[in-house]
Amino acid sequence: MKNPFDDNYFMKKALQEAESAFEMGEVPVGAVVVIKDRIIGKAHNLTEQLHDVTAHAEMQAITAASNFLGGKYLNGCTMYVTLEPCQMCAGALYWSQISRLVYAARDLERGFQVMGTNLHPKTEVSSGILEKEAAELLKRFFIQKRNLN
Repeated sequence: MKNPFDDNYFMKKALQEAESAFEMGEVPVGAVVVIKDRIIGKAHNLTEQLHDVTAHAEMQAITAASNFLGGKYLNGCTMYVTLEPCQMCAGALYWSQISRLVYAARDLERGFQVMGTNLHPKTEVSSGILEKEAAELLKRFFIQKRNLN
């Protein structure tokens, strides 16, 4: 029997978070943290709502997962995020020692790989899961934002 909890399943959950951000006027990025097929942290960008440049989806999801686990390390956890993390979020992921990062769309301007930021050496990275859907949501957001200005 196929495991219903796969990368597509959890990335769809991250996309739901990104949709919530979109509806709030936030850059539509969503993230979920998973351990043993269970979501233990989920979030979306809140930088505008909280007036906080650090309130990225990844940062919020790391905090939620750490609170759930009762510790600062996310060993054995996977983060699913709809956009390649920036260097700030990659730094937080490094320090959290997250075991796996899966992101949908690349960020060719501000992504951690373009910026040369490293994750923890033991962190496995995968990308491209539901990339088209995540990129389309971001594109819609920025087109809408340009048309409002």
